[in-house]
Amino acid sequence: MNVLIISDSHGLEEELQTIAKRHEADVDLMIHCGDSELETGHPALEPYSVVKGNCDFIGDFKDELLLTAGSKKILVTHGHLHGIKQTLLNVYYRAEELGAEIICFGHSHIAGSEMLRGKLLINPGSICLPRVRSTESYAILSLENDTATVHFYNQAGDEIIDLQHRVTL
Repeated sequence: MNVLIISDSHGLEEELQTIAKRHEADVDLMIHCGDSELETGHPALEPYSVVKGNCDFIGDFKDELLLTAGSKKILVTHGHLHGIKQTLLNVYYRAEELGAEIICFGHSHIAGSEMLRGKLLINPGSICLPRVRSTESYAILSLENDTATVHFYNQAGDEIIDLQHRVTL
């Protein structure tokens, strides 16, 4: 099972559609972790399960979603309500409450993934305003049995090899 994860597109429309079209045959689920700055029902968001970010003032999105990918539960949130720029523990504890093994979030615009006490945390970065790295990014999570591999891509669809992360869940 493959899950496309994107965040912090801040008004971009064509780019969201291009990325979704590029991977529509390869992924089973598409997630937007907030700050789309688009309205609920906008055509560019159609293939995505979307949460509300701190810059989403016009859309009627939920603060979090609990999704299922194969046998794994995924908590999707933007991250601002959990203070992810200060600590990842708050969002970790929320996932623990919900029984989620995977946490997808944005807000910091910093691409990366890591394991924290048995949970996989994924921030796809930003396809609009990246921080720390100069490359806009999104991610694809591949789940196969108990192995999770996170691949990161630039906006053109080229893999960012040094960010790849494989773990056992």
